[in-house]
Amino acid sequence: MAWMGQLSKTIKEVRLLFCQTSPASSSTRAFIEKNYKDLKKANPKLPILIRECSGTEPQLWARYDMGVERGIRLEGMSETQISKALEDLAKAGSSL
Repeated sequence: MAWMGQLSKTIKEVRLLFCQTSPASSSTRAFIEKNYKDLKKANPKLPILIRECSGTEPQLWARYDMGVERGIRLEGMSETQISKALEDLAKAGSSL
C-alpha cells in the first residue's frame, strides 16, 4: 500500500462518517481500527477526521485544493473495498 504515503500530496483532508453501532458501518469501523495508525504515520500532517453519529450512513469524503470535495458511500463495502475507494480518491485528486 505505497499509495498511503502519497495521500497528503493530493488530498487536504479525509473524513470518515459512520454509526458507532450499526451493522452497515461495521466494515468502516474495522477499517479505521486496522488502518488509522498506518495512515497517520505515513501522512502525519494530513487531517483524518473520524465522525461518529448514531444512524449515520458510512461515508468517505476527501477534500482537495480550492475546497473541492468528493465522497463515496461505504455501505455494503468490505475493508478492502474501502481501502480501494480511498486509493481511488487519492488518484482522482492528482487529476484535479
